[in-house]
Formats: sequence, structure tokens, C-alpha cells
Amino acid sequence: MSKKIVLAIIAVITLVACNNKESDANVHITGNIKGLSQGKLYLQRIQDSTFVTIDSIIINGDSKFESHINLDSPEMLYLNLDRGQTKSVDDNLYFFAEPGNIHIETTLQHFFSDAKITGSKNHDLWVKFDSINKRFNEENLKLITKRLRNEVKPNQATADSIEQAYQKLLKRKYRYTAHFAVSNANKEIAPYLALSEIADINTPYLDTIQKSMTPEVAKSKYGKMLNEYVKKRKEIEVQK
Repeated sequence: MSKKIVLAIIAVITLVACNNKESDANVHITGNIKGLSQGKLYLQRIQDSTFVTIDSIIINGDSKFESHINLDSPEMLYLNLDRGQTKSVDDNLYFFAEPGNIHIETTLQHFFSDAKITGSKNHDLWVKFDSINKRFNEENLKLITKRLRNEVKPNQATADSIEQAYQKLLKRKYRYTAHFAVSNANKEIAPYLALSEIADINTPYLDTIQKSMTPEVAKSKYGKMLNEYVKKRKEIEVQK
């Protein structure tokens, strides 16, 4: 068999494999990283508390990229940028992926902060939630600063005041998150927020979110995780 024929067969096999991969996929991700001419992208998910790569993309001359993956249900994914020799603290962005077409527009200079993701209703809700959640985080940082200053010259009255302010802030954040989750219980972001943002909230709140989920959401990855988590929480509380 000649070398040309062998190469032709390999090319056909590779093409078929790629076509099969795309036909099996239910999520089509396209994107553009302005300013990037060379590097590597890693599309990752969290599995057993560890980042696991589900796709890798080489960037060489063209800042545009695409990926075809399959998801059983909507899931928070992470796009990590390997710049090569240069490093940056801004090399990772996360987005709530779901079946369909998702587009990511961002820049090399501000990979995370400039990112605009379209095509995912769950991600749209995440952006809406995060805009308010950032305010809670900013208030918390101010309290942390006050706490650190008070440690230099300890004052019990000031310490008590800071702790009271922190507890009030925490209640506000938890109630807002629980309300947001219940209000959007027809989307997978509801159980995700319950698990990632308020997992240690009082069980009745988690129970309300769980019971508010639609049957489809309850069968999703995060829906199943929330159901199992609430079940275990209740079992532990009964034993006490």
C-alpha cells in the first residue's frame, strides 16, 4: 500500500471521527479572544472537587475558536487560557453552559472581566444574580478591613458592632439568594446557587428551593445533587 493511500485513509478516519464527535454533541461553543494570536484553551468542569479538562483548543494565528461537547444537563464550565510563557491572574472565566449555541467574546488583556457570554438563559440569570451578589461581597470586604484595623488596637465594643453588621449582611445575602433560587426554580441555576452559595443555610430554606424545582430541573445534575444534600442534612439533624 502506497504512502499516499495510507495518508488518505488516515485523513478519512480523522474526518469521520470529528464528524461523529460533533454529531454526538449538544453544545456548540464559539468564541473570539481579541488580541490573542497564540496559546491554548482548556474547557473544564469540576468533578470530585477537581478541574477536569473536557476539551482543549490550540490558538495559532486566529483568535476565534469553537468547541463541540455533550452535556447531560446545564452545568457551570470553566475556560482556562494557557498563554504559554506569560502568566496572568486573569486566565480563567466561568460560564453556565447549556445545550444549544453559546458564544463567548472577550479580550486577551482582560480575559475574565471583558467576557460577554450569550446563548445561555442560565448564564443570563447568573449574571443578574452576580451583579447583586458583588455588592454583598464588597460590603463584606469593608467589614473585614474594619475587623483587621480593630485587631491592631482591640476594642470589644467595635468588635461586637462589626460582628453584628456581618451577621445582618449574611442574612441579607442568604435571603436574597434563596429568593432568587425559588423565583427561578424552573432553571438549573436554582439548585446550583443553593449548593454553591448558601449550602449552610437553615434546612427549611433548602427544602423550599428543592420543592420549588420543576421535574426537569430536579432531574438535572445540580437538581440531583441538591436532593441528595437535603436528604443527608435532614438525616443528620434527626440524629442530633
